[in-house]
Amino acid sequence: MQRDILGSGELNTFLRRKLFIANLAMIAAVTFWGGSFVSIKISLNEIPPITLALIRFAIASILLGIILKRVEPSTTLKKCDTPKMFLGGVLGITIYFYFENIGVKLTTATNASLIVSTVPIIAIILDVIFFRSRISLVKLLGVGIALVGAYLAVTANGKVEFNSANFKGNIFMVCAMLSWSFYTMVNKSLQGKYSGVFLTTYQTIFGTLCLIPLSLFEYREWRLFSLITLWNIIFLAVFCSVAGYLLYMFALKRLDVAITTIYLNLVPVVGVVCGYLILNERVLPIQLVGGLITLLAIIIVNFELVIFQRSMP
Repeated sequence: MQRDILGSGELNTFLRRKLFIANLAMIAAVTFWGGSFVSIKISLNEIPPITLALIRFAIASILLGIILKRVEPSTTLKKCDTPKMFLGGVLGITIYFYFENIGVKLTTATNASLIVSTVPIIAIILDVIFFRSRISLVKLLGVGIALVGAYLAVTANGKVEFNSANFKGNIFMVCAMLSWSFYTMVNKSLQGKYSGVFLTTYQTIFGTLCLIPLSLFEYREWRLFSLITLWNIIFLAVFCSVAGYLLYMFALKRLDVAITTIYLNLVPVVGVVCGYLILNERVLPIQLVGGLITLLAIIIVNFELVIFQRSMP
């Protein structure tokens, strides 16, 4: 009996340790992703936007390919899934980072971080439009609140200034969020067939290949870059595109979906803090209000999801 109790205590300690490690992994992933906007902003001072994306994901493709060979050496891509896999790579890598890198170049890392918080709301709207999903009153309320928050974050001062570089950059960021939302929709039918590592690796490779011809339009801007920029590229490729994703997948298997979603909502918060501390970027109070309103809307939507999951038999 004593051994059973001891064994139970050891098991509880082991489980608590696993949960602690999973939370640390999620915090690390969120920190990497939130800090990526600052690294992109710094790198864009010496490297044009599409070329930066190409270098970053060329490195990430090689690393992910090595990892995939070790983890799933026998898994292959079915011919019938190749078009969807290719489209996912184009939407999630090529188009997304085309818009994001140009957006970050024109606006601030802080603004870009705040606009990222609109992704869940855009995803809900697209789900209703294309899949005719039913939207509850709580979700409808959340979407309405989020649109107000997004408007304040994007316009920066509550007024639309079409000629300002910041506003144009913010619009590019919104386009990037739209691309990412379409990317998640395409991946819905593939997630049950392949692992997350397999999907990420193939789509990263496909997206990187499509960046090659686009980067040729920037050849006049190509030049040697500094060691600081090199370290930022390594951070983006190794920590944001590879390690961040692997840490997220590790945490996702051990934590509740609602918890990981709350963590993901902290990405723009980390981005704003990094922009302020590292780049000395100024964020307007109205933008912070907009960001907080958007986060509030996401919490409302997630609260309904948690209640629904707990009511399931």
